[in-house]
Amino acid sequence: MKKFNKLIKFICIITALSLMCIGFSGCGEDNEDGDLGDYTPESSENQTTDGGTSSFSVPADDGKGPYAVIDIKDYGKITVKLYKEYAPITVENFINLAESKFYDGLTFHRIMYGFMMQGGDPNGNGSGGSSKNIKGEFKQNGVNNPLPHNRGAISMARNGFDMNSASSQFFIVHKESQDNHLSLDGQYACFGYVTEGIEVVDKVCESARPTDNNGTIPKSEQPIINSVRIIYK
Repeated sequence: MKKFNKLIKFICIITALSLMCIGFSGCGEDNEDGDLGDYTPESSENQTTDGGTSSFSVPADDGKGPYAVIDIKDYGKITVKLYKEYAPITVENFINLAESKFYDGLTFHRIMYGFMMQGGDPNGNGSGGSSKNIKGEFKQNGVNNPLPHNRGAISMARNGFDMNSASSQFFIVHKESQDNHLSLDGQYACFGYVTEGIEVVDKVCESARPTDNNGTIPKSEQPIINSVRIIYK
């Protein structure tokens, strides 16, 4: 009986830790692609500084591609400069998905004002992805990617338990905060920044009406991605 009680207690602890995990739950072919789960930014006093890179200056836009132009129905276009030199696997994966028109018609299913807007899930609920996962290109996974999650950063969603579980879901940071830096920098693969259309990000986040504290947007209200196109200026 004592062994049974200990087992139940162990299961309860594991369940609680799972719910508290700072990460994007699930990814890839096992139907668990990158949703932020129950994560809501905590105060900085509760965060670890491991992997933080907020002191790094965002590279200047040199006017050279690749750029991704994300066209959102009824909102407008967001142009994102992609930094292949810091996250080559991530950028190549994103470009391949965009050029295959994978993102066309998908949505932003999770939006949290002041934090981020997340999309790129074919299931529209945080449970889907493409046919493959990619290596997580960030400091905690042994990759020297210093790009910080400033306002307008684009980054890959992933499973909070698997550093190499990013697939197709991505998020764009709405507003910069110390909490974002402490909980995201060095732990998620930032791979670019908005150069045009940051006001579109603002409109999407300001008009969102999530049904819970996790940013869940009803299917009928999810902003639709008309297309993602890659350009080289």
